[in-house]
Amino acid sequence: MNKPLRRIAIFCGVLIFALLARTNYLQYVKADELNTRDENRRVRIERYAHERGNIIVDGGKAVTASKETKSGDFKYKRVWQDGPLWAPVTGYSSQAFGATQLESIEDGILTGNDDQLFFNRTMSMFTGEKKQGGNVVTTLNSAAQKAAFNGLGDKKGAVAALDPETGAILALASTPSYDPSTFAGNTDDDTKAWQKLTKDKDKPTLNRALRETYPPGSTFKVVTAAAALENGLYDDIDGKTDSPLPYQLPQSTQPLPNENNIPCENVSLKEALRMSCNTVFGKISDDLGNQKMIDEANKFGFNKEVFTPVRASASVYPKDNRPQNVMAGIGQASNRATPLQMAMVASAVANDGKLMQPYMVAERQAPNLDVVYTHEKEQLSQPLSGENAQKLQQMMETVVESGTGKTAKIPNVTVGGKTGTAQHGLGNSENPYAWFISYAKTDSGSPVAVAVVVEDSKANRDDISGGGLAAPIAKKVMEAVIDGKK
Repeated sequence: MNKPLRRIAIFCGVLIFALLARTNYLQYVKADELNTRDENRRVRIERYAHERGNIIVDGGKAVTASKETKSGDFKYKRVWQDGPLWAPVTGYSSQAFGATQLESIEDGILTGNDDQLFFNRTMSMFTGEKKQGGNVVTTLNSAAQKAAFNGLGDKKGAVAALDPETGAILALASTPSYDPSTFAGNTDDDTKAWQKLTKDKDKPTLNRALRETYPPGSTFKVVTAAAALENGLYDDIDGKTDSPLPYQLPQSTQPLPNENNIPCENVSLKEALRMSCNTVFGKISDDLGNQKMIDEANKFGFNKEVFTPVRASASVYPKDNRPQNVMAGIGQASNRATPLQMAMVASAVANDGKLMQPYMVAERQAPNLDVVYTHEKEQLSQPLSGENAQKLQQMMETVVESGTGKTAKIPNVTVGGKTGTAQHGLGNSENPYAWFISYAKTDSGSPVAVAVVVEDSKANRDDISGGGLAAPIAKKVMEAVIDGKK
């Protein structure tokens, strides 16, 4: 073979080799990525060619369904039972606008395409059964969810409720909410509903229980009290503290005020929490220093995202200077927390110092209802010892029995709680946020811990308080859980 022909032959061989390599790369390396691309319309058509599995609450009640459409390439679309009630839990699944939260994270199970359903899909090839999606069984308690949603009513805010002993999420409400069914299809009406929703200044699609962070106000004093006990600053909750009145902010000429001139000078930890003394807990934060406060907050889950499996934004206890650390110690300054985070604080205290990993998926089921996954509870951390947790329980129970949280009392049930009224806006110019965190304790243990935040910008400023707005909502949620255990 002469030289030019040899060069052509080599060049052709290289092209053939490159073609084979590219073909194998596309078929074996990039196949999954190409199959799941949004631009691949055949995948989307197949996804909506059969009924989607359901999201389950109360161990067996479906809050979702599939509805056959009348036109277009997509045969089925998603619909919800009580959409605004459950949207903060499920998220949405839309033919035109994608999916969020459980509808997105658990899409493989719900469509029937997840590897956990491989055996089920293989058997259906032999039995001739049509393809169906599997189910996602959540930990949600419908009575608690309704109590939270109805309690918030037309107010902007959120509720998170946990089982302290397992970490199971029992309620996750956020208002204002929305109905995912209104834009689940791919029509002009769906587009109009979506556009109206996304232009709403109140952000109905924002899950405030997981994704919004607020200054936690005086509810954070529970964490500051835990830090004082865990670091040995104080060990007797009935003994006097070193708390002058007035208390001047460090590196400042400004005093730290208490509400309504309450008598906070050298009071005990228990009395300071009952009356919500800024001066006591602000000085504790300064005495411990910024790093010890950060360390204790981190043990409760601050400064990192939480996956339930839906992602919750990281709550923040900041690295800051002395005066700002004092303010952060009473839940102000740059201190920010999600309602889920503050429910975690209450649950750790109720569970004798053990903080369990929050979760909302209990099981995944194949279409024939065989269980392919079961969640196992997991301890996340130990923010405080059992002995100190029991001391803090006494303090929080005093808050409800004779302090600022009396509106959360439940007959024949022990309730611990902490109110909070968090400053909002530059120079506290806007209406504050009303907070309440709590737990309920019965003869059989502590079945529920709750955090409530209300952003009620319409209320009279003087009427906004954690005890007045948030505590009654928490009470209803706790009652719903307790009644369900009877």
